Amino acid sequence: MPLAPPTCTCLSAPMLTFAAAVFFLIITPGPGVLSTAGVGAAFGAAAGTRYVTGLFIGTNLVCLAIVSGLTAVLFADERLRTLLFFASIAYLAWLAFRIAFAGSKLAFIERSKPPGIAGGIMLQAINPKAYAVNTALFTGFGFWPSSLATEIFLKFLIVNAIWIPIHFAWLWLGISLQRMNLPHHIQRAINMAMAASMMLVVLLAAWAQS
Repeated sequence: MPLAPPTCTCLSAPMLTFAAAVFFLIITPGPGVLSTAGVGAAFGAAAGTRYVTGLFIGTNLVCLAIVSGLTAVLFADERLRTLLFFASIAYLAWLAFRIAFAGSKLAFIERSKPPGIAGGIMLQAINPKAYAVNTALFTGFGFWPSSLATEIFLKFLIVNAIWIPIHFAWLWLGISLQRMNLPHHIQRAINMAMAASMMLVVLLAAWAQS
């Protein structure tokens, strides 16, 4: 009796579908990638790398909260959801303001430090897109029915393997704009456009969620 050909579960169609979903959900403009490009353009490579490190830690903390069910418990409280909504809008507005006016001659802005690791973690903690995207990814797109733990572990690997290069690509974009040594008014216009885009995306996401 002939043996059935071996099947490769490591590159199954559902897993590839999950990877494609991760790519398109992460690469689309949101507060994380737009602020990454903005920090790179406004403050340079070193500050941008620290900020991306904070985003990386923050997004994995969000994933852990979703997997553990903590997010569902906390978000069941309408008051907490409202508090997080206004906190996210306030923080993103502050961050957009910092990016928009980086390098301006207003003294109190010039002396302000760029958002570092803590700033990245803070953004992901209150970023509506981070919760929406990761909830969709970790509660759907099943591809390893024999072991939920294995599936979650693989999802973490896939998400981070795609998340890291995408965010560093956006950071490189921002740094490239800074290195072009553009006239001050053009650089400032780019920073303001990035900040405005970031606020527009998060407001649209919040409106859609509501």
